[in-house]
Amino acid sequence: MHVGNFRTALYAYLVAKQTQGAFLIRLEDTDQGRSIPGAIESILRCLLWAGLTPDEGVVMENGIIGQRGSKGPYIQSERQAEGLYQTYAEKLRASGHAYPCFCTAERLEKMRHDQEQRKQAPMYDRTCLRLSSEEIERRIAAGEPHVLRMKVPHERTIEFNDAIRGVVKFQGHVVDDQVLMKSDGFPTYHLAHVVDDHLMEIDLVIRGEEWLSSLPKHLLLFEALGWTPPKYAHVPLLLNADRTKLSKRENAVSVEDYIAKGYLPEVLLNFLALLGWNPGTTQELFSLNELIAQFSLDRVQKAGAIFDVTKLDWLQGQWMRKIPLSDFAARIRPLVPQAKEDDGFEKKAALIQERITFFSEAPTMLRFFYEQPSVSIDLLANEKQKVKREDLPAIFETLGTILGPISEQEWREEKLLEETKRVTGEGKWKLGQLLWPLRAVLTGLPYSPGALEVAVALGKEETLLRLKQAASLPS
Repeated sequence: MHVGNFRTALYAYLVAKQTQGAFLIRLEDTDQGRSIPGAIESILRCLLWAGLTPDEGVVMENGIIGQRGSKGPYIQSERQAEGLYQTYAEKLRASGHAYPCFCTAERLEKMRHDQEQRKQAPMYDRTCLRLSSEEIERRIAAGEPHVLRMKVPHERTIEFNDAIRGVVKFQGHVVDDQVLMKSDGFPTYHLAHVVDDHLMEIDLVIRGEEWLSSLPKHLLLFEALGWTPPKYAHVPLLLNADRTKLSKRENAVSVEDYIAKGYLPEVLLNFLALLGWNPGTTQELFSLNELIAQFSLDRVQKAGAIFDVTKLDWLQGQWMRKIPLSDFAARIRPLVPQAKEDDGFEKKAALIQERITFFSEAPTMLRFFYEQPSVSIDLLANEKQKVKREDLPAIFETLGTILGPISEQEWREEKLLEETKRVTGEGKWKLGQLLWPLRAVLTGLPYSPGALEVAVALGKEETLLRLKQAASLPS
């Protein structure tokens, strides 16, 4: 499932819930050549993972695909088998709003090539519109392959008030005579969605702006069939950093990719909601219920939205912090083999929750609690903290002098900080010159919880042992 489609589904879900309406899933599979086995299961799994449970239509329960609702079937190929679309296609032909086209693929390709050579917009040249009714019937009776095209009134101006873009106008002479029924007997999206939206009583269609150019065709079909069109809202495209259309070249584009990377559902919903929608406030973190309460189509922008992975990761971190500690510890415990027998695991988990982005980082971030870290002189020396290699022996001696006399009963972060600050107040060392090497010695990591937090969690004996071992490193 493309993240753009996922955002469209989210917007539709939010409006449906705001208006006490129904959010339904319809499987549009009339383009049989593009059908992919397992695709609908994947789409439904993504929606259920995010909590966007369909009220009606194609649903999945206990891994089984089914249909729920009174206006089914909700799978277009099943509706096609009932002859539903053919019935309305014939009505359009009988009323003069559609006509058969017998042009071969080769002729159409040559036509498009010639138009491109003349720098014309490619569109059907209406050769078959000029056929007599007698010739049309003769060729159909002979079994000649053909499609059904809509007849666009070239003299018309089609106007519509889009829920996001406002009034949009289209000149009929630049709208192509779209194929409605293919030669294999299947409808195109253009006819099928119009018929289904009417019969299923859809009153709002939210879709990507790439469908805006097709809007006049759909409006004309509703008019030709004597139906009132639904409200349309065309949302902006998702863009790469260079403002090109979102592509695999720069970002993952499938929801499954983000699930596999470990993003929380709350994060992806929050992130995608804000890609194109401005809440009008400084609030950046939104739960699904908050989005339902505050989302509005009139605050969706027209311009494309940059898919900023840095912002996505920031949101991931923010939502990680919001998880209750007991829940957070429970979710990372299975990832840390040594945690099974550790009664104090929750306290250790608390030390990394403020620093973690993905659950998968937990084993690395917590390893130093369960095994001696590998420490290098290059890690201990730090230019930013003004810790030089030659200073390390004296720093280790000072740390031993500070920490050694503190009793087990007083081994608390406040006491450790008080004693360390007392020594730094004497002027030889700055706080960072002592705490950076201590933290590096205890964790073996360039980024980790604070030195004194870790020292308390490890206990006095283990802290002093690691300091002693580090002091023996060759400088």
